[in-house]
Amino acid sequence: MRELVLRLARENPRWGYQRIAGELRGLGLTVSASMVRNLLRQAGLGPAGERAGLSWRQFLRTQAQSMLAVDFFTIETVSLRRLYVLFYIELGSRRVHLAGCTPNPDSAWVTQQARQLTWTLAEQATPVRFLIRDRDSKFTRDFDTVFRSEGVEIIRTPIRSPKANAIAERFVRTVRAECLDWLLVLNCRHLERVLRVYVDHYNRQRPHRALNLRPPDPEHPTLRLASSARPADVMRRDRLGGLIHEYSLAA
Repeated sequence: MRELVLRLARENPRWGYQRIAGELRGLGLTVSASMVRNLLRQAGLGPAGERAGLSWRQFLRTQAQSMLAVDFFTIETVSLRRLYVLFYIELGSRRVHLAGCTPNPDSAWVTQQARQLTWTLAEQATPVRFLIRDRDSKFTRDFDTVFRSEGVEIIRTPIRSPKANAIAERFVRTVRAECLDWLLVLNCRHLERVLRVYVDHYNRQRPHRALNLRPPDPEHPTLRLASSARPADVMRRDRLGGLIHEYSLAA
């Protein structure tokens, strides 16, 4: 009995004594709320308000399917002009949405990209409930208002805590290592064209460890045994001048 009471208390830090006693009764075990309180006190666990809540990692895992992250990264062109890239990534599916590129990410531009994304998200089956962003001044009050008007709660990461937005940061590392570090970017139009090709590859073809080595939007959902495919049956598609190779089975 004691072990079960402590397990329920640790796994559900927001449950009070009465709730734990009620859950135990539903399992066919009769115990009073005062006994639950005494068992928790002996184990050094206080009431619901004093027990530790969900960790950041647990919160992300629980709400991943309804969470979206946003971030910027920068690229230098061959003429040493700095360009800013705004993107969003769905935490559950790892699907990336490229918002756009600009040399001047002012409030009006960032807010307009937010409006365009909310129009796209409105068509999804699972609504977005949370948006994770850092404290960059480019994310203004107008930007937040666009999402709040759609019922999306804004979650700002702590100061100087890139790991709090780790999935977005990981995408930045990936797109640099697999694409941008191997190209000379001419201008904003060139960068946007390159990124749209890469994001399409990232969403439709590139395997992800977090998705059991499947892409967010697989083009070929039907699995076939590896032994059934001969080398001659596998077709290669070159993208970005051969920088990216995509493979598929011949029809």
